[in-house]
Amino acid sequence: MATGGADKLVTIEPDELTFQFELGKPSHCDLKVSNASDKNIAFKVKTTSPKKYFVRPNTGIIQPWDTCTIRVTLQAQIEYPPDMQCRDKFLLQSTPVPPNSDTDELPANTFSKETGKQLEEYKLKVVYVARTDQRNSDDNNKQNSDPSSNQAIQTARAARDAAVKEAAQLQQELDMLKKKNQKKSPGLSIRLAITAGLIGIMVGLLLKLALSSPPLPIPPPTPPPTAA
Repeated sequence: MATGGADKLVTIEPDELTFQFELGKPSHCDLKVSNASDKNIAFKVKTTSPKKYFVRPNTGIIQPWDTCTIRVTLQAQIEYPPDMQCRDKFLLQSTPVPPNSDTDELPANTFSKETGKQLEEYKLKVVYVARTDQRNSDDNNKQNSDPSSNQAIQTARAARDAAVKEAAQLQQELDMLKKKNQKKSPGLSIRLAITAGLIGIMVGLLLKLALSSPPLPIPPPTPPPTAA
């Protein structure tokens, strides 16, 4: 967004600063500032978070119809911002200066707002784009390095294996009992059928419990702390 006169002094591309955000690594975004006039134009870049960014050059003079590339570098960060949202802002000011002006010798009031002075201001917002593969890698590392999560999975698997083994033993005993009593009296067969039914119910419950119980879920990674 720009403020100033009807005739633009400069044009800027892109209209927002986008950074590929990756923990522990710097990222940069280039601004292309073009002089859209037949005057010498001085510019200055300001930000609400000067400790997080390097701006080179942050001040300069662009010749008529010429172009300057400004590189804005986001310094390496140690934590993710909340919801990957950034509230940092940049402001680019531009104003005509006399021919043969030198950047290092610009008056202190060059970019001050004074009556009759032509001063343009462009406000630029900052956008962070997360590196998906990096975030997934961080999450996996946290899960693999969590001993409590690994122990919970091992315990659940051991309990499931034990239940399956016990159910198999009960089924084997039932089969042996049936074979031994195939030639017994009808009354005994009825009692055997009742016993077999009860054992079958127990086997079914054990198998259902054992086979349908997945390992304990891995707790989600702790969200990154809120940036100061």
